[in-house]
Amino acid sequence: MSETDNKPTLGRKPLGLKRSVEAGEVKQTFSHGRTNKVVVEVKRRKLIGKPGAPEAAAAPAAPEPAPVAAAPAPAPVAPRPAAPRAPAPPSNETRQELQTRLLREAEEARMASLEAASRREEEERQRAAEENRRRAEEKLRAESDAGSTEAAPQPVAEQPEAAPEPAPAPVAEAAPAPVAAAPEAAPAPATAGAPQAAAAPATTATTTTAAAPAPRRFTPVVAPKRPEPAAKKPAHARDKNAVDRRQSGKLTVARALNEDEGARARSLAALKRAREKERRAHFAGQSQAREKQVRDVVVPEAITVQELANRMAEKGADLVKALFKLGVPVTVNQTIDQDTAELLVEEFGHNITRVSESDVDIDTASDVDSTETLKSRPPVVTIMGHVDHGKTSLLDALRGTEVVRGEAGGITQHIGAYQIKTKSGDLITFLDTPGHEAFTDMRMRGANVTDIVVLVVAADDGLMPQTIEAIHHTRAAGVPMIVAINKVDKPEANPKKIRERLLEHEIVVEQMSGDVQDVEVSAKTGQGLDDLIEKILLQAELMELTANPDRAAEATVIEAKLDKGKGPLATVLITRGTLRTGDILVVGTQSGRVRAMLDDKGRQVKEAPPSLPVEVLGLSGVPMSGDTLTVVESEARAREVAAYRQEQATAKRTAMAPANLDTMFSALKAKENVLEYPIVIKADVQGSAEAIVNALNKISNDEIKVKVLHSGVGAITESDVSLAQAAGAPVVGFNVRPNAKAREMVERHKVRMKYFDVIYHLTEDVAKEMAGIWGPERIETVVGRAEIKEIFPAGKKDKAAGLLVTDGFIRKGLFARVTRDDVIVSKTTIASLRRFKDDVAEVRAGLECGVVLQDTNDIKAGDVLETFDVEMRERTL
Repeated sequence: MSETDNKPTLGRKPLGLKRSVEAGEVKQTFSHGRTNKVVVEVKRRKLIGKPGAPEAAAAPAAPEPAPVAAAPAPAPVAPRPAAPRAPAPPSNETRQELQTRLLREAEEARMASLEAASRREEEERQRAAEENRRRAEEKLRAESDAGSTEAAPQPVAEQPEAAPEPAPAPVAEAAPAPVAAAPEAAPAPATAGAPQAAAAPATTATTTTAAAPAPRRFTPVVAPKRPEPAAKKPAHARDKNAVDRRQSGKLTVARALNEDEGARARSLAALKRAREKERRAHFAGQSQAREKQVRDVVVPEAITVQELANRMAEKGADLVKALFKLGVPVTVNQTIDQDTAELLVEEFGHNITRVSESDVDIDTASDVDSTETLKSRPPVVTIMGHVDHGKTSLLDALRGTEVVRGEAGGITQHIGAYQIKTKSGDLITFLDTPGHEAFTDMRMRGANVTDIVVLVVAADDGLMPQTIEAIHHTRAAGVPMIVAINKVDKPEANPKKIRERLLEHEIVVEQMSGDVQDVEVSAKTGQGLDDLIEKILLQAELMELTANPDRAAEATVIEAKLDKGKGPLATVLITRGTLRTGDILVVGTQSGRVRAMLDDKGRQVKEAPPSLPVEVLGLSGVPMSGDTLTVVESEARAREVAAYRQEQATAKRTAMAPANLDTMFSALKAKENVLEYPIVIKADVQGSAEAIVNALNKISNDEIKVKVLHSGVGAITESDVSLAQAAGAPVVGFNVRPNAKAREMVERHKVRMKYFDVIYHLTEDVAKEMAGIWGPERIETVVGRAEIKEIFPAGKKDKAAGLLVTDGFIRKGLFARVTRDDVIVSKTTIASLRRFKDDVAEVRAGLECGVVLQDTNDIKAGDVLETFDVEMRERTL
């Protein structure tokens, strides 16, 4: 070949068969059929010497290691023949190809020698471990023989048989070690005499080392000689291992060409799967061997299959299979009843504990305090009576305050709770209830939480409807009553008449030989106030009022509201226990923690004993008046009870009667015929909002009803305005006003706003608006009747009827009805009225006339014409 052909070309490969190794590409094969190609960079070695040096240097670089066979006895190691010289390169092989081939052969030879060395080192380690184990066994055997000899002496002649002499270590096994290490120890170019010189001293050293550990004979008297420690490894062995470990992860030409090795290697994922399988099998065996644990399973009225499986610590699939066997096809997310769950629990060998959803709620009725824990408490007195009979004025006189001046219209519209201290140091709690008829629920709540009722009756007015209602509430609550006849300072006062009127309702006062205490008082002059307090304390002493202060508090909500700065507030009356700051509580559907407590004078208190009214801050929302406050152990329990009560309230509100076709059509028909007056109500306290809703429902009738879209406590907000705007309803604010954003929305959407501070003003205004929507009442008055005798044509289309007026009169322009066999045929008006061809305005009874009816020709001889007048009268509610 020419000289130019041997030079490497730039940018293209030479023609010929593709050889991946020479081209620098190596194909890697991994598990699961994955392959990868790697580019191998071949570095050129600088050759120093004559041009024929590469051929001469190839011989020492690539020695052929001769395999060493294990000999039964030590024998001189034959000198290793020198590696044959590499054949001369063919004339067509370039210098680069020759250099690549020589490097590859040298790398293969080096890797083979490293593998052989590592194999021999592993054999050495195994041999040393076997030797140590054998020596340890001999030592244990010798010690046991020595102990048995001391216990029972035996002849000395027999002793060598009991302790056999260990056999010398075979030289044939240790001989290959120095031979294998010869290439490492003599890295110089191999010659014919070098192997002999290196092998002879190594063989001698190995033989001496193997013969040294042989133990000496011993007698029972002499202690056995301790075995010598194993010979230490040469220092260079650790270094070779380290080199081997470092180079084991490198990709070499020989490793890349060995495709079988890569195919046989297991991936890391396969190893992980195998270990996981073994671990599962191990735990499965343990679980089968372990005895099954019997559990107490709490089962509510309804539970899903998966939840039941979790409580039983069983698999959900097993429960589904068991249900399928019982003929109940279900899924793990399906709900089953309590009886089906009981069958499953018993089938799996567990114990069932039945509970109902109502168990979540707090049952205070069953929690009764023992008599040893009860202590005396102040009485709770409720003042009841008709509006404007002086209830709040009487309480102001007792407290020394002027609450009545702060009430709008001079009437009480909130329930108030106060505690006073008498001159003798006794405490009395007073509840002031509204007297207006709209506040019936407030009076009923006051009567239910009180111990004594003071019925205030004005001496100049007598018994009124709300006075009688208060008497009924008192009897329903089963509490004693004290009659206070107020305004006795007025000249027209007549207390005797009041006592006589009370007899009509079976109330006999003490002055008339009865058992009901009465006292004449004057809130204006202070007359009889001391007598009233004395009678209250006497009644309380007879009742022996007690409570347990050393327990979790329970209270009743007297009033609730939403304050702009403090948030939800609830005025509560402690019934038993002591309420402290920081207690976790639940009130109706609301929960929270006591952040602060204020008494009736606005002072903060840390503790509230029984019969003390306080204002509680820290609730999550505004509770309903009359709800029971209960202290619980944790916030989780409080939230659980509140959520359950909320669900029950929602279910009760959305509950519907069983639907059928009759009820559906009747409800639709009733809805079509009834007008609705939508309204949004916001009040300052919960009791006022409740009273307003009740009062508006009372003024509704069968033809028009009030539809309260929303009633709440607090200022008028944007959501209230949006709701009213969508329904076209007015927003009624009772002692509240809208905030800034709500005022903007009111101006933008032109929503009607109504503000009131007296409840009967509100009801009067709403009643007028409802009457306006309802429209005036149509009243029909029949003024005449006539019998149709004959029909005549009148013009091209109309017909004229000849009439005989039988009753009343017929006038032109009146409304008329045509009846045939007492069935209304048409409704019309009289367009023309004539008598003997003359137009007349009116025809009286007993006369004949002719009429033309407007927009109808359905008339026949024998029909009856009835005329009537219509009057539109304004409605009132």
